[in-house]
Amino acid sequence: MAARPEPGDDGGSHPDYRYTLANERTFLAWTRTSLALAAAGLGAIGLLEDLYAKEVLGLLLLGLSVVTAVVAYRRWLTNEQAMRAERPLPSSRLPTVLAVGTALVGVVGAILLLAGEL
Repeated sequence: MAARPEPGDDGGSHPDYRYTLANERTFLAWTRTSLALAAAGLGAIGLLEDLYAKEVLGLLLLGLSVVTAVVAYRRWLTNEQAMRAERPLPSSRLPTVLAVGTALVGVVGAILLLAGEL
């Protein structure tokens, strides 16, 4: 039975397995971050009773979770392809997206908290 081709296998050479495993660990770390954001979003919607427009905060967190998961997979794949083709690893916007996204969630959360007290 022939082996199934890997998602990053485009016919290039196989990189040192340590780099492949490091790439996978990074992907799993971003996936854990995405899962934590999803849990926070669902928690905000389901558990915050007194927060004005808690759904807005929850949906922002859930949206950031989806973006993080999708971009993490794309980053893993492009890194894998670059390693197999012996090209430099591409830069990633994921840290910037996550930093701006969490800052936005913080600002929206603070506004909603203040709006609920008015």
